[in-house]
Amino acid sequence: MFDADQASRALGIELVEAGDGRAVATMKVTETMVNGHDIAHGGYVFLLADTTFALACNTHGPVTVAAGAEINFVAAGKLGDQLVATAAERTRFGRNGIYDVTVHRETPEGAEVVAEFRGRSRVIEKTREAQ
Repeated sequence: MFDADQASRALGIELVEAGDGRAVATMKVTETMVNGHDIAHGGYVFLLADTTFALACNTHGPVTVAAGAEINFVAAGKLGDQLVATAAERTRFGRNGIYDVTVHRETPEGAEVVAEFRGRSRVIEKTREAQ
């Protein structure tokens, strides 16, 4: 799935790991991602979290998409930050699931949370069509 994700890959998002309802992805905040307040535009932070959510909820096999999501911005991302998103499945029921994603950056003092994201997933196909 990630190999075909042109949007995420064009932004430099890299898949670190994915499996069994979990995923980790990274993205460096570049000059084109900084807004008029000189901080990372929230849309890019959301996109990183949403991509990581998608990677996690598609680890079970069936084609799964977002049914909804929300994000809470905790701290501003900054130019040059290497953001790390970690997604974890909370529950699956029927064709639905709930996943939490934490986006953080590494600082000399340790990990600093930038955003918390919760996504709701929905299975739409039993299997992925070969492309």
